Amino acid sequence: MPIIVRLDVVLAQRKMSLTDLSNAVGVSIPNLSILKTGKARAIRFSTLMALCRHLQCQPGDLLEYVPGPGDDAPDPPD
Repeated sequence: MPIIVRLDVVLAQRKMSLTDLSNAVGVSIPNLSILKTGKARAIRFSTLMALCRHLQCQPGDLLEYVPGPGDDAPDPPD
């Protein structure tokens, strides 16, 4: 998947556990774990906002786009 989740890196930089983050933002540990391991297929903007607010970061600190095979095709016209 071309979107890489960097939650584990941000948590390590802040020396914070998934349990602490879960308690602070009100998102369950299993849901945060799915996000942290890159297995999530989607994220709600409200969840992203809560994570950024608590971790004092920008969405780009948590998410990265890495083109993969076949991603070099031009965007479809509007």
